[in-house]
Amino acid sequence: MLGQEHPSTLTSMGNLAAIYRNQGRWKEAEDLLVQVMETRKRVLGQEHLDTLTSMGNLASIYRSQGRWKEAEDLLVQVMETFKRLLGQEYLDTLTSMANLAIIYRNQGRWKEAEDLDVQVIETFKRVLGQEHPDTLTSIGNLASIYRDQGRWKEAEDLDVQVMETSLRVLGQEHLDTLISMNNLAVTYKNQGRRKEAEELQATELEMSSRVLGQEHPDTLTSMANLAVIWKGHGRDVDALELMRQCVEVQTRILGSDHPDTLSCSAALLGWEAEKLEVRSSADRA
Repeated sequence: MLGQEHPSTLTSMGNLAAIYRNQGRWKEAEDLLVQVMETRKRVLGQEHLDTLTSMGNLASIYRSQGRWKEAEDLLVQVMETFKRLLGQEYLDTLTSMANLAIIYRNQGRWKEAEDLDVQVIETFKRVLGQEHPDTLTSIGNLASIYRDQGRWKEAEDLDVQVMETSLRVLGQEHLDTLISMNNLAVTYKNQGRRKEAEELQATELEMSSRVLGQEHPDTLTSMANLAVIWKGHGRDVDALELMRQCVEVQTRILGSDHPDTLSCSAALLGWEAEKLEVRSSADRA
C-alpha cells in the first residue's frame, strides 16, 4: 500500500529484524537491517536520524556475533555524526558512546572502554540525574569493565550502588533491578563468596521466573549462572540438572546456534565429560 521505501514500511522491517536478533537469527536480521539502512541512506540521507538509528541497530547485530571490527566501524561513524549534529549531551550520542564502550570491553581494550564509559556516566549524571535508569545502566557497564579485569572491589562497590538504587527507585521486580542483582551475584562468585552469590542468584532467578517467565532469555541466563555457582559448591548433580534444563529450553526457544545456547552447551558437555572421567577412575580403582 505504501511502497518499499515508505518510513512506516522501513520501521516495520526494522522491528522484524529486532525480533530475529533476539532469537539469534543473525542472518535474517542482518539482511533486513542492511536493506533498511541502505534504503534510508538513499531516501533520507547519510546523516538522517533514522539512518543513524538503523546503522546502530546493525552494529548491535555484529556485536552479538562477535564481529567487533564491523560493529566498531559503524558505531564510531554513528557516534561522530551524532556529536557533530546534535552535541555531546544528546541521548542518542551518549547511547552510541556507551555501545562503543561495550565493544571496546569485549575486545579487551579496557582503558578505552573505561574512559568512554566514565565520560558517559558523568554526562548522564549531569543531564539526567544520579538515579536515572540510563545513568544506572552505564554505571553497571563500568562495573562489568572492572569485573572483567579482576578489579573486584571496584566492581562490587558499583554493583551494590546500582542494585540498591534500582530497588529503591524502580522496585524489586523491574528488569533493570533483576539485571543488577544478577551482576552482583557474578561479582560475589568471582570473589569466591559463593554463599552470598548463591543466595542472591537464587532470589533473582525466582523473581525473574515469576516476572519474565521461565523461558525468557534473562531467566535462562540466571539459571546458567546459578548452575555454575552450584558446580563451584560441589553440588554437581544439582548443577548438571539445572544446566540441562537451561540448554533444553535455550535450544527450543533461542535455537541451537544462539551464542547463549552454545556457551551453556559447552559448559554442560564439559561437566558431563568430567563426571564420566570420575566414574571411570572409580571403576579402575
